[in-house]
Amino acid sequence: MIDVLFCGNDGVFDGVLTCVLSILRRTESAGPFCFHLFTMDVSHLDERYTCISGEHISALESVVKGYGSDNTVKVYDVTKYYMKAFSGCPNEGAYCSPYTLIRLFADVVPGIPDKLLYLDADIMFNRDITLLWDTDIEGYEYAAARDHYGKYLIKPNYINAGVLLFNMKLARETGLFKKARWWIKHKKLVFADQSALIRSTTRKKMLPQRFNDQKFLHKHTVVRHFSKRLFWLPYPHTDNIKQWHIDKVRSVFGYRQFDDVFDEYQKIITKGVNEKE
Repeated sequence: MIDVLFCGNDGVFDGVLTCVLSILRRTESAGPFCFHLFTMDVSHLDERYTCISGEHISALESVVKGYGSDNTVKVYDVTKYYMKAFSGCPNEGAYCSPYTLIRLFADVVPGIPDKLLYLDADIMFNRDITLLWDTDIEGYEYAAARDHYGKYLIKPNYINAGVLLFNMKLARETGLFKKARWWIKHKKLVFADQSALIRSTTRKKMLPQRFNDQKFLHKHTVVRHFSKRLFWLPYPHTDNIKQWHIDKVRSVFGYRQFDDVFDEYQKIITKGVNEKE
């Protein structure tokens, strides 16, 4: 079983769907896969902050079952954990959203396995997921790749937390998540959950950049992370192009490697719209 965790509100559906499709289409070996979704309702903070809808969950289940009857989707409403641990905390207005914090409950939510791959929603797999999943993390709390900008601006082994392969058994023993939650609750951190995890780490395994490439897409790239990046032309500026911005992915980046994924994604979205009508 390959266990993958996503976190977010209903607004992450396009990212989760495209990422899941890229995993299923690029992985040659048999799964099965279990896609875990942490979600919550904190609409008192923002009307958009609601749980992933039943409609979107059903659509995702239909897709993953289409690639294998043993594939599953499991949804966890972690609202009660968030309200108890983080409501009113200094990082509630995190740089992205409160949903960046909820992966820190992975050690207390029942049913989470001893090995878990956490992924941000703005990720696409260019190659077989087993190249990452089969990484030996015995003796490490997690494996992660360097942050493209942080490795220059902060320190050489500064990691990006958008792709984390967790050894949950060891992480529970060392109290990784418990320590990280303490930081979130008591200290304002620049990068919220990422900073908290880094400060709480006992031992991590460094992965090659191809497992979290935030700027380029090479033939050997396994994971392309569509995070905000710097462009030099026609003048220095940043842009936050996500994989579901298909026209920009093709025109700005010139990528055609994901066309099969985008074609299936658009058919699913179009079908859903037509069914509503």
